[in-house]
Parts: sequence; C-alpha cells; structure tokens
Amino acid sequence: MAVTAQMVKELREKTGAGMMDCKKALTETNGDLDKAIDFLREKGIASAAKKADRVAAEGSTYIAVEGNEAVILEVNSETDFVAKNEGFQNLIKELAAHLLASKPATVEEAHASNITEGATVEAHINAAIAKIGEKLSLRRFEIKTKTDNDSFGAYLHMGGRIGVLTVLEGTTDDSAAKDVAMHIAALNPKYVSRDQVSQEEVAHEKEVLTQQALNEGKPAKIVEKMVEGRLSKYFEDVCALDQTFVKNPDQKVRQFVESKGATLREFVRYEVGEGIEKREDNFAEEVMNQVNKK
Repeated sequence: MAVTAQMVKELREKTGAGMMDCKKALTETNGDLDKAIDFLREKGIASAAKKADRVAAEGSTYIAVEGNEAVILEVNSETDFVAKNEGFQNLIKELAAHLLASKPATVEEAHASNITEGATVEAHINAAIAKIGEKLSLRRFEIKTKTDNDSFGAYLHMGGRIGVLTVLEGTTDDSAAKDVAMHIAALNPKYVSRDQVSQEEVAHEKEVLTQQALNEGKPAKIVEKMVEGRLSKYFEDVCALDQTFVKNPDQKVRQFVESKGATLREFVRYEVGEGIEKREDNFAEEVMNQVNKK
C-alpha cells in the first residue's frame, strides 16, 4: 500500500513523532495506522513525542577537540539530576563526535543526519528519551577551526553548567587559551573587542548615559566628559579584551593575550538554559482550580 502525505500527517498528529519516522512506520506496517502507532511506541519514538510539551531547561554543555577542529554544544534535559546520568553523558559525547565528523550547518540539519547506519540523530535522541524517561534536546552547537599555530581554550564550569571555547591565534599555548576561557566563563562578556560593538549600540548607550548625567543635575558642559568616562566603563563590561583579567587583577585580558604573542580571535560561551522560559508549576493554584470545578 502506498504511503501518502495525508497518512504521514495523521500519524504525526497522533504521535508527535518526526515526519521521516512516521513515513518509515507506515511503510513497515503497510499503511496500517494503529500498527504504525505501535511500531513507533516500540521504538520509543511515540513515548518521546508525549514529552514534547515539557520544558527542558536543564542539561549540560560539552566541548570536544580533535586536532584543529572543536565543537561546543548544549543538550537539554528536564532535570539537573538526569544531566548527571551516565546515559545522558554518553549521549552528549556521541553527539559531539558526530557533529565534528559530519559538520552540519544547523540543528535541523544535524537532526536529519545519520549518526549510525539507518538511524538519524533525531531517532537516536528519541531512543535516549525512551530509555532515560525525560525530554532531551540538542539545543545548539558551534564548530570552530584553527591552524597549527593557534590554540583552543576549552573550559567547562560546574561540570558543564557553563561551557566556553576560545580561539587564540599566534600561540600554541593551550593553557593560556583555557585561562581566557575561564575568564569569559566568570565575567560573561558579549564581545571580543570594542570594534565588534555596533555603532547603533554605542549611540544608544551614549544617549542613555547622557540622559543619566543630566538627570543627576550635572552641568551640560561636563556631561560629555562624564559620558566618555562611563562609556569606557561600559566597554569594560561587555568587551573581553577591556576587562580586568580574573587571574591577575593587575592586567587587562588584552595585556595577558599580547604577553603570549597572541590575539583572541573569537569565543563561544554557552550557559545551560539561558533564554529558555522555565515553566513554574503553582500547585496551590492548581488545587484551587480543581476545587472550584467541583
């Protein structure tokens, strides 16, 4: 029996499983919807789909380095407890190795790629969900490259709660690159240097600082100088090279990097769950709602 798009759509709506998984299930069961649902359940895919509406805001970051290539990724789970689970840790390492080998451009492309013969990354994660019992998701990743004359700094803080990958050009001192990564984990800058800050952002900050100074009752003739001083402090807050180095308060990060004959080309900093809106269950309110319905 030919599998139609409508059949795939119906199965997806009933199970929440991926399109390719639904198509395969229908093909394997000769188009029988009920058997296809059982097929997905047996593979752990349907049970994974049932968890799709849960919020996965815990998890871990991870960094894998192989020669002149490195990947940093974040995989989310529902609880911090599961993030420490051996099965979860194995999954994140498997995903890192696969991402380095296949180099997909996006998370969607990664999900659709085959991690093992006949199994996509999406199916592999779903199998882990069925085994572990929580929603898991590959949220993001970045792959970086360097030359033999450069170094990667890989640092995981609190077992992966924060992950930072730096690229230092002009030095093979990995420990120096890691020191910069540790600094970035601690101070969370947005940019490498001032020239990465857009003119729009600088203009906006100047406007805010100017109004701030005027509101303080400062004379207009000294406001401009005050704004320049405060703008310099703003750059220290957001630019890594302008910050005081956490391992040596007498140095700026720029000075430390230059002392190694290097330049900080780029960095990636992931903090688990940042930007994800966590669902907060109000159990008292939930009970009252149930009481009021009776």
